[in-house]
Amino acid sequence: MIVSLLYKVARQPLSLPSVLLRRDTAKDAELLVLRHENAVLRRQPASPVRYEPADRFWFAALSALIPRRRWSEIFPVTPSTLLAWHRRFTAAKWDYSAHRRAGRPPTRTVIKTHVLQLARENPRRGHRRIQGELARLGHRVAASTVWEILNAAGVGPPPRRSGPTWREFLTAQAEGIIAADFFHIDTALGRRLYALALPEHGTGRLHISGVTTHPTREWAVQQARNLTIELGTRIESPRFLLRDRDGKYGVAFDAVFEADGLEVILSAPRAPRMNAHCERIIGSIRREILDHVLILNEAHVRRVLAEYERHHNTHRPHQGRHQLPSDAREQPDAMTHDCDPRSVLRTRLLGGLINEYRYTA
Repeated sequence: MIVSLLYKVARQPLSLPSVLLRRDTAKDAELLVLRHENAVLRRQPASPVRYEPADRFWFAALSALIPRRRWSEIFPVTPSTLLAWHRRFTAAKWDYSAHRRAGRPPTRTVIKTHVLQLARENPRRGHRRIQGELARLGHRVAASTVWEILNAAGVGPPPRRSGPTWREFLTAQAEGIIAADFFHIDTALGRRLYALALPEHGTGRLHISGVTTHPTREWAVQQARNLTIELGTRIESPRFLLRDRDGKYGVAFDAVFEADGLEVILSAPRAPRMNAHCERIIGSIRREILDHVLILNEAHVRRVLAEYERHHNTHRPHQGRHQLPSDAREQPDAMTHDCDPRSVLRTRLLGGLINEYRYTA
């Protein structure tokens, strides 16, 4: 390709004078041919003479300035050889063999990424359904190509494809799941108290239902009734209750929620990660308040947990909700990065253990 371009560029300035001064130009071209032939002979006096690619290039370019009937008299090679050199340099322009690969062109990386993403997020879809979704996105790709991408990545066809995992199930049903788990609090005098935490997966809203020294089944049933009354006042209520197999719950506990339209889901035995959302919130309660406060009695822990519940639902930012609190329904107005003339007001909770910040009016 480069040789063809240079050959074309070299012929254009040489052919321009031939139109204006044909006779003088032909004589000058003959002299150039003879000089170059003399240089070739001096370079290799022994016979036979071998012409390098640069020599062939120069002779073929000068042939455009000399009448064809005189080629046999001027050039050291036959006219057919000159024409062969000319065709070779010209044909290089249309030679794409160096740029052409055998077989089908490779699939773009962005298409492979989309195929694997669709297969991961939709485990029940086959390669033809994924092909249709790609067509809606503007990517025209064959179904066999989608199958090859999935097969190379080790993604099996449905329904043998593994999934959904427990995490994927909880993520898909997060808006309708409320979890339940007991946690204990030790007082300064060595007395053990129990509380029932019920966080919502979708919003992260926390319900701490009661504190007692003896968490019996009757007490748990009463806490379930209190929670269903609170949930009944909302427009959207959960659809599932996720709990472990603790004996404190009992059949009556599940019946309260089932009567309200909730389906009770039990986690596997000795598998706290199946209720990881609840375990994480209980860990936050311990790290943020219980590990730093000396609990005196049952009334004290009720007041501390109620204050933390209010802070958790109305002010504490949550990463899963884009740094919004649980009760926030929409993103607050965007704040400018300029210095605000108003001062920041700090509200101290639980003796300064937790601080809330707001702008003054």
